[in-house]
Amino acid sequence: MARSYLSRAGDGDPPWTVAALPAVLSSRPVNDLFLRACRGETVERPPVWMMRQAGRFLPEYRAILERTDFLTVCHTPELATEVTLQPVRRLGVDAAILFADILLPLETLGVGLDFGKGVGPRIERPVRRREDLSGLSAPAVDRDLGYVFDAVRSIRRELDGQVPLIGFAGTPWTVAAYLVEGGTSKYHDHLLGWSYRDPQGLARLLEHLADLTVDYLLGQVEAGAQAIQLFDSWGGLLDLERWRALALPPVVRILEGLGNRVPTIFYVRGGAHLLTGLAELPVDVLSVDWRQPLSQVREVVGTGKVLQGNLDPGALLGTPDEVRARTRALLEDGRGGGHIANLGHGILPMTPVANAQAFVDTVQGSGGRR
Repeated sequence: MARSYLSRAGDGDPPWTVAALPAVLSSRPVNDLFLRACRGETVERPPVWMMRQAGRFLPEYRAILERTDFLTVCHTPELATEVTLQPVRRLGVDAAILFADILLPLETLGVGLDFGKGVGPRIERPVRRREDLSGLSAPAVDRDLGYVFDAVRSIRRELDGQVPLIGFAGTPWTVAAYLVEGGTSKYHDHLLGWSYRDPQGLARLLEHLADLTVDYLLGQVEAGAQAIQLFDSWGGLLDLERWRALALPPVVRILEGLGNRVPTIFYVRGGAHLLTGLAELPVDVLSVDWRQPLSQVREVVGTGKVLQGNLDPGALLGTPDEVRARTRALLEDGRGGGHIANLGHGILPMTPVANAQAFVDTVQGSGGRR
């Protein structure tokens, strides 16, 4: 049974604090397999981690949510540290990813971000036309998002070099999908309507979000994030021509702002039709969903980019033997270029921990230089 390193603090301390981690976490040699793979170096095996590994499928995380709420966990560096470390301790993944949410930067804009239990994010004051842009607050990233940077520093301290830490943000298009709709949406009527009715006005919002994201990600890197992943969860809403016109320019603006400080990863969901555009992105790693074999993706994007993914998250709901078989097939399909083993989307909440462990163990036992 996994140990919990979350303990009740004393009087006058924050409500929760991270207890000292066992010596084994700080005494191991630095595991830089993930970073070497991101750089396209030949590695002894593919590194492995899972999107949304920090959180919902782990009983340790659910125990925390019995005491507090999601946004409080994000806002409390001690709690964000604990949740980030949980999959590293339990599963032995090759990279940690910061526990946060892609919508946190919206807190700097004064739009009223909240997460209702069981209903997802809610935006009190959506932005649905260019006239609404004047009502946005001027971002103060260090002041309003300092808790994220504090969490990054805390996580790096506690990891003590065991594995690298990935920071992240949503792409402007994906963040706008929530900001414009006022939360989650089935049809994205407001966003798509604005994109046709006034594309220049929407482009102004996306540019504004891009500049905010640059400051946010630079803050993460300066605090200690060793790689950055951009999540374009809603890029698949657009055809290739409109993705290039609307979603791509703010992403390029972000990447130019980041420079070459750390390896960069770009994930798009439902983006098989965007592959020729994705191949042009100046990123180190393309993370793809489960809908297309990696070998087919590589035929389009070439061997110049490392691929990340792309086991169907639903496969982890089967038996451990089935997970192992599908993971071995994934590793075989990933040959022929750089590969970081991951899922094609976030791990599902009902995933048995034993199946997640089977996925990680199968990758880590694969061997063979790549």
